[in-house]
Amino acid sequence: MLHISNSVSIPAREIEISAIRAQGAGGQNVNKVSSAIHLRFDIAASSLPDVLKERLLGLHDQRITKDGVVVIKAQQHRSQEMNREEALQRLQELILSVAIPRKKRKPTRPTRSSQRKRLDSKTRRGAVKLTRGKVVD
Repeated sequence: MLHISNSVSIPAREIEISAIRAQGAGGQNVNKVSSAIHLRFDIAASSLPDVLKERLLGLHDQRITKDGVVVIKAQQHRSQEMNREEALQRLQELILSVAIPRKKRKPTRPTRSSQRKRLDSKTRRGAVKLTRGKVVD
């Protein structure tokens, strides 16, 4: 059971974890030990609330496939158990990132004073550029 918050948790049966061989340097240990973890989590088939599902599917994250499956590969550590914990933690962080709704932006207008300052600085800058012209006798 992966606890996301007080009210949201994911049963272990919904998370598919498989051990694979890690890539990169590591000598013989890499060739003989499957210490990397490949985590797959199907968003649509999960027991997450519909709001979280929609937000997750709306994310433009490279870890989420077109089919709505989160794929996380953890191979940082030499231990399979530590890689498993890291993959689960990354999944938890991904879901937590969409759990908190973003504040809606209130459109604001510039104040009269800021508009006046902007126009004054443009006028001053234009005057400086005018002095750079050709000298006419």
